[in-house]
Amino acid sequence: MTGKIIKRILKILGGIFAILLITFYLLVHSFINPKSDEKILAKFEELDRFPELSYIDFNGEKVRRIQMKPILDTLLPTLVFVHGSPGSFMDFKRYLADSTLNNHANIIAYDRIGYGVNNKGKVLNSLEEEKAVLDKVLEDVKLSKVILIGYSYGGTLIMASDKNYKRKVALAPSVRGDLEPMFWLMNLTLWKLSRPFVPKVLLAASSEKFRHVDELPDFEDRWNKSGSRVLAIHGEKDKIVPFENSVYLKNIFEREKFVLIPIKRGNHSLIWTNFDLIKDEIIKSLED
Repeated sequence: MTGKIIKRILKILGGIFAILLITFYLLVHSFINPKSDEKILAKFEELDRFPELSYIDFNGEKVRRIQMKPILDTLLPTLVFVHGSPGSFMDFKRYLADSTLNNHANIIAYDRIGYGVNNKGKVLNSLEEEKAVLDKVLEDVKLSKVILIGYSYGGTLIMASDKNYKRKVALAPSVRGDLEPMFWLMNLTLWKLSRPFVPKVLLAASSEKFRHVDELPDFEDRWNKSGSRVLAIHGEKDKIVPFENSVYLKNIFEREKFVLIPIKRGNHSLIWTNFDLIKDEIIKSLED
């Protein structure tokens, strides 16, 4: 094979790689990039919902918060949704707009720092900081009436919080650093040539994932520190956050304090694919 042919093959492969990278970037930008306030309000208006958007300051960063009732009903419990990495509170759009949930509870969610419109990629450095943001979001809410619902890394965060809430609902929580799968594509966030082309929200997610390996072991004795009862729902075939994470939690909690609902053949997309199951379990938590 001559040098010219080899160069031509390399050029073709390089072109294919560039096209795939651009396509990937555009898809991520379209589906993962945080939406503007106007677009969010328009989507909820289509669903006959008129939430209130506000911004909370945390060390100079603006945290976007959505509240489905203009004024919280102090007689009702409050559902607080915490998204994963990458993600936004719009991952829970179906839950936020659900009429049954809105009739029986206040509903709040927020964009974690690193995934909001004002701070894409500026991920926080620790779970302790994430907990401080959560505390700030809930500073005017009675915690004994709060049901925290966290998905993926959001599940990690709610498990790390040692406050006494009415209930925690952990959806595919990651709590074991040694179980964290490190995917080859994450190298794109490290290499100098590819890093500038990776969307900021994916850089934030990758940074958090690399941090899990070192940080999660520090919480081994803290997952059970809160007095809150915990419901975990996890897909048995989850390849992003292995099911063994929730099995581990079940083994370190008292039986009366922890319930695990496994989803047979379920994967990491459970908040979308298993909406009815999760909604029903949330309603049961409201009634407890």
